[in-house]
Amino acid sequence: MILAAGLGKRMRPLTDTLPKPLLPVADKPLIDYHIERLVAAGVRELVINLAYLGHLVEAHLGDGSRWGITIHYSREPEPLETAGGICRALPLLGEEPFLLVNGDVWSDCPFAPLLGMTLAEGQLGHLLLVPNPGHNSGGDFDLREGRLIRNHKPGGGYTFSGISLLHPALLTGYPRRRDNFPLREVFDYAIEQQALGGEVFRGQWWDIGTPERLQALDQQLRTG
Repeated sequence: MILAAGLGKRMRPLTDTLPKPLLPVADKPLIDYHIERLVAAGVRELVINLAYLGHLVEAHLGDGSRWGITIHYSREPEPLETAGGICRALPLLGEEPFLLVNGDVWSDCPFAPLLGMTLAEGQLGHLLLVPNPGHNSGGDFDLREGRLIRNHKPGGGYTFSGISLLHPALLTGYPRRRDNFPLREVFDYAIEQQALGGEVFRGQWWDIGTPERLQALDQQLRTG
């Protein structure tokens, strides 16, 4: 599943007429990079949630046939935040663990190892973490023997990459489910249950949160 329903407020005015996943980087929409890597890893079915300017995403991607895959769309009347959007899409995702990718990140991460992973007994998710970037120097989580824990060290821990392998039970078993709520809330609850694992990815990773970061990534990809 690719999360693609956000408003992209921090990217304005670029997102006044384009949803963030369609913003071009080196003459290619951000979401196309994800799809190409997912296809290369063996993905043949993909769920994408849509809200803000979602019709433009659907018009660009179509049914996925140009990549040899099938794309299913989960349409939201308004952005439901990350966990709300995933819950709405659960009927399309099935009952097995699924790969989740934020539509507003760019990475050279190979998806095949995650897709081939079997979650350990008692685990409901496996998160890919990255070294803290300058815009998130405080970090999100830490790791202890392969399990996610809260980050209690100022400037320590790691940042969540927006890439993870999740079991649907992570959402269906969350006691405070509602229409609109963030995934971070679910992760914090699962950490208390010792139900999340993770690893650190040290390859290329960008959170496209500002026009300046988008421009920097564009320049890097054009210059190799």
